[in-house]
Amino acid sequence: MSVLEIKNLHVNVETDQGTREILRGVDLTIRKGEIHAIMGPNGSGKSTLAYTIAGHPKYTVVEGEILLDGENVLEMSVDERARAGMFLAMQYPVEIPGVTVTNFLRTAKTAIDGEAPSIRGWVKDVRESMSNLRMDSAFAERNVNEGFSGGEKKRNEILQLELLKPKFAVLDETDSGLDVDALKVVSEGVNRAHANTDLGILLITHYTRILRYIKPDFVHVFVAGKIAEQGGPELADRLEEEGYDRYHVAESATQ
Repeated sequence: MSVLEIKNLHVNVETDQGTREILRGVDLTIRKGEIHAIMGPNGSGKSTLAYTIAGHPKYTVVEGEILLDGENVLEMSVDERARAGMFLAMQYPVEIPGVTVTNFLRTAKTAIDGEAPSIRGWVKDVRESMSNLRMDSAFAERNVNEGFSGGEKKRNEILQLELLKPKFAVLDETDSGLDVDALKVVSEGVNRAHANTDLGILLITHYTRILRYIKPDFVHVFVAGKIAEQGGPELADRLEEEGYDRYHVAESATQ
């Protein structure tokens, strides 16, 4: 069974004020088929964890490990991580002028699988996924995310998730900027991908509303760069009622 392990992860980032430690010893294990939700206040390091897993050069790992099925992820380039089965849905998906959605998807699929998918089957899969995500077929010939609304960009991220079929997906605030209808469609896409491939999911969110549609097995509370508490889905319900104030109080008391 595939497993993603994060062990004692410490990460720094360079800022205008100098080096700043963002992650301060994160331990987390995600097994195939599991859905883990990471919740926490803004600035707690949730997105830093996502981008470190994906290999963003802005973040420097100073201690700890990230292992995928026992292999050292930190020694892999970004594209090697993708080929190994890692996927990141970004909080702010970037535009890629001059590259159509169709060409992007087929090129990515070919790079990950090591061979190009058959045209007939691939076109069918793309059309079916776009239909499920309620994306107009015209989007296939538009440049990636160029002129897309926030909701369209997020649907395009989930389109990639469904078609590329990774082992593990990190979803960085996928619910950000979505209205209720778009949130439901995107959540359905994530649930579909999970059901079809049994992928492991690390779902990063600030609010509980997406957890009404994507049911986590585990919830982790992220505060000041580390996991302050963890539990089952009931923990998310408590956070909805109480917020994060008590974690800030506890953090202040230890400093």
